[in-house]
Amino acid sequence: MSTDATSATSALRPPPPRGAGAGTEVRAGYDPAFLGVDVPAPAPGPAVRADVARTVAGGTVVDHVHFSLQMSASRRFALWVGWNVDGGSLQALSRRGLAFVPDPQVAGDGQVGDELYAGNRLDRGHLARRADLLWGSRAAAERANRDSFLFTNITPQLDDFNQSAKHGVWGRLEDAVFADVDVDDLRVSVFGGPVFAADDRSYRGVLLPREYWKVIAFREGGTLRARAFLLTQALDRFEVLELDEFRVFQVAVGELEARTGLVFPDVLRAADTLALPEATADRAPLDRLADIRW
Repeated sequence: MSTDATSATSALRPPPPRGAGAGTEVRAGYDPAFLGVDVPAPAPGPAVRADVARTVAGGTVVDHVHFSLQMSASRRFALWVGWNVDGGSLQALSRRGLAFVPDPQVAGDGQVGDELYAGNRLDRGHLARRADLLWGSRAAAERANRDSFLFTNITPQLDDFNQSAKHGVWGRLEDAVFADVDVDDLRVSVFGGPVFAADDRSYRGVLLPREYWKVIAFREGGTLRARAFLLTQALDRFEVLELDEFRVFQVAVGELEARTGLVFPDVLRAADTLALPEATADRAPLDRLADIRW
């Protein structure tokens, strides 16, 4: 299914030395070679290809420090965000004084801004987690900190969303892989985004995504691995409009393709080796980090 046939057979190569870029120009964008093997970003499949928005410069991919994304023209949220995490050079930076602002690379009417969030309890939720982006040189980390607050990296999160995923499983997936796996070079690449559905709830003229997905790729002992996750109310959404709180499930990369209309690269699907029950009813949600199967 991948449009990048060469990526599946790319030879592993050493990643760039940690700290490279210190004192040099800050590079923007998701780096597909970050793990030492090419892991391209997902591509829009036939079902969503016509919905990919153009940037003000005429392209389709928006690049910021340590992350890239593509926007949905109809929904005005990101179709996907891809980001790199260097766990060996993460920095602790304050968010004080940083405001959520429009992305200058996307037309103002092509992104959802503060008009959705004013006067209610909707939270502005980061897709690429702010803490994941704060690595490298001081200049790069500071730029990434600011870039993370652009509205193209934000989606609305409801109260039940934020109170869901028991024990904070959803927001701590990246932490869990570093804690539980001997990750080569402490480097991880992540893709994530919302799932758009026709029955999403409308509020102030905006359809609010009710499901989110994430794929985490890393090398362990020189072998590329990938694990996929879905934050949802139920894996089988037939006639599901209102259910209980959200839960996190491990899923296959191929299942995310069916849900999102995106096409993931062959190398990523081949790295997804986790055996899952075929029947969705047989899958238990992840109630704690220890339930994750890496």
